[in-house]
Amino acid sequence: MKVFQTNEIRNIALIGGAKCGKTTLAEAMLFEGGIITRRGSVEDKNTVSDYRPIELERQNSVIASVLYTIYDNHKINIIDTPGFDDFIGEVVSAFKVIDTAIMVVNAQNGVEVGTEITWRHTNKNHTPVIFVVNSLDLEHANFEETTRELKQQFGNNVTLMQYPVNAGTGFNSIIDLLKMKMYKYPQGGGKPEITDIPDSEKAKAEEMHNALVEELASKDEALMEVFFDKGSLTEAEIAKALKTGISTRGIFPVMCICARQDMGVERLLEFIVNSVPAPNEMPGVKTTEGKELKCNIADPASALVFKTSIEQHLGEVTFFKVFAGEITEAMDMINPNRNSSKERLSQLYIMNGKNREKVEKLEAGDIGATIKLKNTYTNNTLNSPKNSDDIIEPIVFPNPKFRTAIKAKNQAEDEKMGAALSEMSKMDPTLIVEYSKELKQVILHGQGELHLNIAKWHLENLEKISIEFIAPKIPYRETITKSAKAMYRHKKQSGGAGQFGEVHMMIEPFREGMKDQQEFPIRGRDVINLDWGGKLLMHNCIVGGAIDARFMPAILKGIMEKMEEGPLTGSYARDIVVSIYDGKMHPVDSNEISFKLAGRNAFKEAFKNAGPKILEPIYDVEVMVPEEKMGDVMTDLQGRRAIIMGMDSEGSYQKIVARVPLAEMNRYSTALSSLTSGRATYSMKFAEYSQVPGDIQDKLLKAYEEQEKEEE
Repeated sequence: MKVFQTNEIRNIALIGGAKCGKTTLAEAMLFEGGIITRRGSVEDKNTVSDYRPIELERQNSVIASVLYTIYDNHKINIIDTPGFDDFIGEVVSAFKVIDTAIMVVNAQNGVEVGTEITWRHTNKNHTPVIFVVNSLDLEHANFEETTRELKQQFGNNVTLMQYPVNAGTGFNSIIDLLKMKMYKYPQGGGKPEITDIPDSEKAKAEEMHNALVEELASKDEALMEVFFDKGSLTEAEIAKALKTGISTRGIFPVMCICARQDMGVERLLEFIVNSVPAPNEMPGVKTTEGKELKCNIADPASALVFKTSIEQHLGEVTFFKVFAGEITEAMDMINPNRNSSKERLSQLYIMNGKNREKVEKLEAGDIGATIKLKNTYTNNTLNSPKNSDDIIEPIVFPNPKFRTAIKAKNQAEDEKMGAALSEMSKMDPTLIVEYSKELKQVILHGQGELHLNIAKWHLENLEKISIEFIAPKIPYRETITKSAKAMYRHKKQSGGAGQFGEVHMMIEPFREGMKDQQEFPIRGRDVINLDWGGKLLMHNCIVGGAIDARFMPAILKGIMEKMEEGPLTGSYARDIVVSIYDGKMHPVDSNEISFKLAGRNAFKEAFKNAGPKILEPIYDVEVMVPEEKMGDVMTDLQGRRAIIMGMDSEGSYQKIVARVPLAEMNRYSTALSSLTSGRATYSMKFAEYSQVPGDIQDKLLKAYEEQEKEEE
């Protein structure tokens, strides 16, 4: 294959809701480019894009596929993304490496949930968008209503480039407002007959063409003057205005297709080649140091890994975009994310789903893949030795929204399950595996219930590990609200040397900036920043040698053991000041184990008398909800003990900001989807620990007591 120059490359992602026809469109694009000789279909399970077992079973995309096609001596890199919000990580990573998004909209269904969700990501990434109205051959296809919804939802920059003559069953003709021609397709699709616009459509087409030209001219002052002088623009002026308008998000063109019958697809490819900006016509990517990398072949090579996958017969495949310079086969590169480790790109490929084609070189702006890298994963930068320290700003993946505990039904397969989960999280950075020593559970975090169910399917069907999901425990914390004293004498005699240690302590709640207690003199101080958050301060207030200094570390160890398994519910304790002010030793029987046990038990007794409280994790939650569903969502949040912090509007959506206990967020993604017919989305991140209400604390204490009885 020829080496494509930067200006001959176009990078697009197919985005939109599930079942809108993205994969079918990708298939038609590959067919029109001569990459495949026969178009497959989702129903027949033979498309280039959806080839993984789970996708064949479900008949929809789960993982983004990297594809390419050729049109008019240009290479168009295509990323076919999933339509469900649970797999939004695949969409987010695509936005990092593409220059324009092709938003596919089903003409029968109009603006759907997936359209709205992915649109918000185009806003966030300032990505140019082309709307493609698909499935115009369906019985209830309604182009006028669909475009009205597009303008209503996404603004007046939504601009028609084409319109169908006869949408619905029997659809076969499109009026192109740029070329001012009619494209008429044979039954079943294929090469169109390009004719003059019939008289019945001429007046309408001319009116829409003039409106389109005026809209394009309005994006550029110089062109606006030309338009007012001449009343029109030349083809070259229109092309320039169109490219500028698209790249700056001043225009969102609307094209017409029927991907299933390959109608309008070739014209869409022509439009992409002529009007979509090349990589070097877009803003450069930033490094973590604020440096801008432009798509310039003369610069030192720099690439970002945006995706990692396991492919049959190939193993681990690393997908990357070349952001600067050129990359050649057998090139040695530096990974600054991994202590400047060296990687040799022994083989270079361009991919079409599971199919691959070997290439010798990739230039700035192109997307490719390699295999068998030693220590390079998603979000890592690869550089030539000349610029080895540059790190491209990483993809920011969304925080997890759904969590469950997972375990192998057969305990002997725990290790195998752990290894499989580790590999899966490398492939999907939004699938996070947490081995919680505190909860004694493996917690799986993801974007929703469907996301985690797909992971379960993978483990059971491909790895052959039977697993089960169980309710995840909540990482509570324990603390105290007042000071208390306690003593404990550990005494054990069993013939020969015995054990003896006595410890007197006072404990009090720790607060930042607090003053030291004045009751006992402080002769030594340990400040411990706890791994699980909060602090422990231990004061040595011993006078007269009541306890030898060599036993103080043992006392601290005993206290720490009890803080790791709090006295109330076995949760971590935090934010406590301990003052050891008295004790006793035995000249023969005192040893470290004696004082460790004495310290542990004295702490336990004091804790129970110091107004103990259970703290629960509180999360900041942002919910994007359609205005008409606002009341239902607010009522549901209040039922989850949420504190509403504020509300704001974003377009036709309302943003609710709330603080919600993690214990109340179990299965929230499923509940929210049900309440809003899938239209609402949310994000959450940890905010703080806060005291649980008294009635809930009583329930937790009772549950822990019953658990301890069962374990005895």
